[in-house]
Amino acid sequence: MRRAGAIRLLVLDVDGVLTDGRLYFGPRGEALKVFDVRDGYGLTALRRAGVEIAVISGRRSPAVTVRCRELKVRHVHQGVADKLAVFERLRARLQLAPEACACVGDDLPDVPLMQAVALPFAVADAHPAVRRAAAVVTRQGGGRGAVREVCDLLLAGRSQRRREG
Repeated sequence: MRRAGAIRLLVLDVDGVLTDGRLYFGPRGEALKVFDVRDGYGLTALRRAGVEIAVISGRRSPAVTVRCRELKVRHVHQGVADKLAVFERLRARLQLAPEACACVGDDLPDVPLMQAVALPFAVADAHPAVRRAAAVVTRQGGGRGAVREVCDLLLAGRSQRRREG
């Protein structure tokens, strides 16, 4: 809880974290994604509590752009090959130490980023190596409330820190 209370930036992957990882293709080839409304509520509450939210995804998707705009996520990076490099630039711009950062991942490209933050989370259905790299594994799977669990834990940590501080 102490580490959770110090977090000022939460970095999220998309496919497998904010979604269940499945891609739906329509007849014209467009990819559709399904987002959990509870995750959105948790992210909004976390943002209102003063935590920056960032999305760093290996894929590009108009659906992600729309969803992040709805949630007022200011830091959206799509089509990223090197998530760690993007994270380091963002962290420097926001003037945050690694101890103030957390991330949520589900697959192997997320591991370097997870190793660079103070509080790495893995969703319940993440790849085994990702679960091993995590300090916390959610009970819920990606796209099914896992991000809400993370947000609730971070908010509880912030509340505890205020009570103690």
